[in-house]
Amino acid sequence: MVQIRKSLGLCPQQNLLFNYLTVSEHLHFYSVIKGVHGKMTPTEIDRMLTTFNLLEKRNKLSKSLSGGMKRKLSIIIALIGGSKVVILDEPTSGMDPVSRRVTWDLLQHFKLDRTILLTTHYMDEADILGDRIAIMVKGSVRCCGSSIFLKKIYGLSLLDYS
Repeated sequence: MVQIRKSLGLCPQQNLLFNYLTVSEHLHFYSVIKGVHGKMTPTEIDRMLTTFNLLEKRNKLSKSLSGGMKRKLSIIIALIGGSKVVILDEPTSGMDPVSRRVTWDLLQHFKLDRTILLTTHYMDEADILGDRIAIMVKGSVRCCGSSIFLKKIYGLSLLDYS
């Protein structure tokens, strides 16, 4: 069970943040729960915060963060300790378009050597981030495949977001 907890990261749709903990305290708290506290050196924490443009917020209470910054913190929490399986539920909801794009680039980088299961309502997000895309309608998977495969079978309009 400990090994599963160490290798699994979760970013739920609703942020699991505590108003009176700072950004750094959140990372410390969740790394202890996950059992990877020893792996989370101050240098690694600063690197993650810098990567997600939150370094200057490390000593701020989470209640003072914008919605987009809270989502970024939740994504970092899911990734800490080198999680091998990461579940992201609507990771960019509440982010402005520029932050969404930056987060997509970061997720592309962090998906190396990981399995990421991502849910989204944004077809452009699925197209950019998904190696395999499953489209669900009323709780049932209706089609599944690569972006290119789905566009070929169902037409460009399926994943066309321009």
